[in-house]
Amino acid sequence: MAAFVRACALSELEDDTPKRVEIDGTPVSVVRTEGEVFAINDICSHANVSLSEGEVENCTIECWLHGSSFDLRTGKPSGLPATRPVPVYPVKIEGDDVLVSVSQES
Repeated sequence: MAAFVRACALSELEDDTPKRVEIDGTPVSVVRTEGEVFAINDICSHANVSLSEGEVENCTIECWLHGSSFDLRTGKPSGLPATRPVPVYPVKIEGDDVLVSVSQES
């Protein structure tokens, strides 16, 4: 069973503004957009830079360096130069807590 860890408070998240957190040594970008909360690995698969410094639009996060966008639901890139997806993580909301599982267990 996946281990969920508190990433941040829901009240800390602004719509369409990524928040970088670290969970068990893994950099994660937590994003509230379109009425949902998503967690995606914070490192771009193309250029090894922080995705949380990019823009969020239409359920995607854009890498600020070269402009690749990643789907917050699947991690798949929607355009070059990135060709590899980034991991996405399950999210649970309990009260004001945003819980994320970066565990590889299923």
